[in-house]
Amino acid sequence: MPVTRQRFSLGARLFISAAICCALVLILAGFGLTTFYRRAAERGFDERLSVYIKELVADLAAPPEAERQAIGDLGEPRFDLPLSGWYWQIIRLDGERPTVRTSRSLVGGQLPKLLDQNLQPNARGLRESYVSGPDERSLRVLEREIDVGEDGRFTVGVAAPADEIEGDIRDFRFALTLTFLFLGLALVASTIAQVRYGLRPLARLRAAVGTVRTGESTRIAGHYPPDLAPLAGELNQLIDANREILDRARTQVGNLAHALKTPLSVMQNEADASQGVLSQTVRYQTAIMRDQVQYYLDRARAAALSGALGGICEIEPSLDALIRTFEKIAQGRAIDGSHTVPAGVRFRGEKQDFEEMLGNLLDNAFKWARTEVQVSLAPEAQTPEGRLVLLIDDDGPGLPDDAMAEVLKRGRRLDETTPGSGLGLSIVVDLAKLYGGGLSLERSPLGGLRARLVLPAV
Repeated sequence: MPVTRQRFSLGARLFISAAICCALVLILAGFGLTTFYRRAAERGFDERLSVYIKELVADLAAPPEAERQAIGDLGEPRFDLPLSGWYWQIIRLDGERPTVRTSRSLVGGQLPKLLDQNLQPNARGLRESYVSGPDERSLRVLEREIDVGEDGRFTVGVAAPADEIEGDIRDFRFALTLTFLFLGLALVASTIAQVRYGLRPLARLRAAVGTVRTGESTRIAGHYPPDLAPLAGELNQLIDANREILDRARTQVGNLAHALKTPLSVMQNEADASQGVLSQTVRYQTAIMRDQVQYYLDRARAAALSGALGGICEIEPSLDALIRTFEKIAQGRAIDGSHTVPAGVRFRGEKQDFEEMLGNLLDNAFKWARTEVQVSLAPEAQTPEGRLVLLIDDDGPGLPDDAMAEVLKRGRRLDETTPGSGLGLSIVVDLAKLYGGGLSLERSPLGGLRARLVLPAV
């Protein structure tokens, strides 16, 4: 099955998952701490109110009756300021008409009685709740029911503005948010550092595999953590097995070439030593057989080599040598060959295959050129990623558009007057396909034919 690239890299997946987990933990911790702080703030606020309730209860329980006239002197000026939010009230429950005494701050109003709301008292005998005050402010109310014997039963309530609690909680939430924000940023930074450090051996392993693929090394070297070392060992075994298969294929191809070429040479020599129609037919068919055998042997060899790891070839030296060779062959025709391929451009594959493809294309170009053959690289805008595109141009007669596809077919020749088997371009097509590239023909700016050869690059 083909390997598909996922949307996120391994490092990104680790970072995103860690960031989400950290965010969830911080959010839950923030909600939990805010809830705990609210309860603590309410307890602290209730402690203040319970002190005033105790003073009011003490005033009610103090004999004689005359001393009760001083109820409400709590030493807190806000209980005397109208609608200050600080209120107290005492209600007698066992009279024919309930007697209500309130702080001056209530200005004749009353607080809701928690006893009527069926609220259960806490362990200290206090009912607690939030109510809406006379001026629609939210109040925190504590209420206690007491029995002073013959003097009757009373409910004593004290209220204070709830916004004091909310203000403390807002300040706490703001400080907590800032703290968790800096903590989150620190966790993100530490996560990035951990991911980069943790994946560094994997990056080294990838780089080592890349050096094997590009031919800079023959094996994966280096020391890796215990969880990656077995993978590196398996890759080295795979490289060794690949190399063994390649060597075996080369040996078998060479043996087959020797086994077939020797009988063909004997037949060719016997035919050359004789005259007649039969000898001419044998020579012609033997030449075809030799070309066909060489063609399929080249295909088998290229198929084995294309699966090998580490093949790499620099283009410029091979180009220089091939152009000089064909210039010497065409010396009597004064054909000028040149190229503009810079040094350092490399083909990912075997040098022998590259020279086989380029040699066939240059042979065809020099065969038909009038005065000039040029080899160049296609502009970067026309070059696919990870590919190099070689352009071989000549100033010969060229080909009609409908004939360009025909000459790429195996053994197809449009001119029987020139020497050759017609297999040269089809060999180039097959070799290029084995490397994931291709060959196409088009009109050349020089007036002749342009061969566009696409190959993998390093």
